[in-house]
Amino acid sequence: MVLDALKPILYNLPEVKNPARAPGLKEKLMWTGAVLLIFYLMGQIYPYGADQAVIKGFERFEILLGSKTGTLITTGIGPIVLASIFLQLAVGARLINLDLSIPENKKIFQGLQKLLAIFLSLVEGFIYSKAVVVAVDASSPELFAANAVMGILTPMQFGIMLQLTMGSIFLLFLDEVCQKYGIGSGVSLFIAAGVAQAIFVGSFGFFYLDALSGSADMPAGLIPGAIFSLTKGDIITAFMMLLPLIFTAIVFSMAVYAEGMKIELPLAYGGARGLGARYPIKFLYVSNIPVILASALLLNMQVIGLFMFNAGIPLLGSFDKATNQPINDLSGGIAYLTSALPSPLLLVGGYSTYVSQYLLNPTELLHILIYGIVLVLLCVVFGWFWIESTGMGAANVAAQIDKTGMQIPGFRQDPRVTEKILSKYIPVITILGSIFVGILAWFADITGALGTGTGILLAVGILYRFYEDLAKQQIFEMYPVLKKLSR
Repeated sequence: MVLDALKPILYNLPEVKNPARAPGLKEKLMWTGAVLLIFYLMGQIYPYGADQAVIKGFERFEILLGSKTGTLITTGIGPIVLASIFLQLAVGARLINLDLSIPENKKIFQGLQKLLAIFLSLVEGFIYSKAVVVAVDASSPELFAANAVMGILTPMQFGIMLQLTMGSIFLLFLDEVCQKYGIGSGVSLFIAAGVAQAIFVGSFGFFYLDALSGSADMPAGLIPGAIFSLTKGDIITAFMMLLPLIFTAIVFSMAVYAEGMKIELPLAYGGARGLGARYPIKFLYVSNIPVILASALLLNMQVIGLFMFNAGIPLLGSFDKATNQPINDLSGGIAYLTSALPSPLLLVGGYSTYVSQYLLNPTELLHILIYGIVLVLLCVVFGWFWIESTGMGAANVAAQIDKTGMQIPGFRQDPRVTEKILSKYIPVITILGSIFVGILAWFADITGALGTGTGILLAVGILYRFYEDLAKQQIFEMYPVLKKLSR
């Protein structure tokens, strides 16, 4: 009934027109590059009325959501991702009865996703205009109450909310442009771009900042700073500055290695002897979904906690009004205990200060332990819930294999038999993979790796799929007949 009422709206939502002809590889690369350039430009434009002095300390939001806090892309791809996750879970749990194998239902699903993303853009724009971009156009509480719209937003904050909402909606259409005219999806591109930018700026930033050593003469970038320290004969400082890069390389290597780990279940056609295939069950069976959902939940807890604290309800803990971060002790409450450690690049003294202030601090060690346990447990819960609600469980996979007419050699062709065999692998792989990505993300976070643990895991998966897509497009360019056969 609700879907029927929404159909007129879903069918008339604005969308990017499909290309009249399939663009070539060079055209796709040009469109992808143009989308990326626009994304970076939007990340340099600040809404009119925003107070840039209070915009700091949200680098983890920026990396995970492909955003830059305070600019037009403050909300980033958050509304798009959340809308997709909510609807996929709703369809998987049969809360929304849609068979996505039917083209008409798939179109309705895409319309629902776009409509929900637009709504979430408005909601997140409101939250950020209140909790993150604090730009009140009245200095006294009395004037604020008199100017606020329904006692909630001042005209300036309302204007900022609209600008942030429109910026997020524009990213939604850039994602469509990338999907239809470019390579891959805009959402993945924006996340990878954010991670790459964080690593590049942290590694090669040549501007000067009184952050890493307390000296305004030292470059902020880790590599220039290490070279600068070596010229001064300070080998220890140079090594300490390179540690975040070393840990980044370690996490990248472990993530790449885990991407290639898999077991292959042999399959055979029951009616055709000699013909067979293999069903791969990757170690990261649910990919990075568990750590994405877990990190998103913990990050949103920070935003909600800050929003409630500013409203005078410190239910999730107390926040430092100067940095918008939870107070750095147990008075910070749940928000503090479930928050990741700050980047060493933001601390005066750099990595040496990071080690002494956090890694060797008994109170912080408790914080680190609780954060790690919560992150890993959430990864396991979300990983298990994801496979059960999206058709990746043993029963669903067994039914899919049975539909293709295939069976496991040595066993009769019965989905119940196949399910029993798959049940020996999929649940175990799901739990182990979820624990692995949780621990790896936690390890990267506590060691100060550039791009954060979640960001690195996402970037590895995205770049791996981008490489596969690019290679496929190149083969299709060289052998057009293969493109027809793959349809």
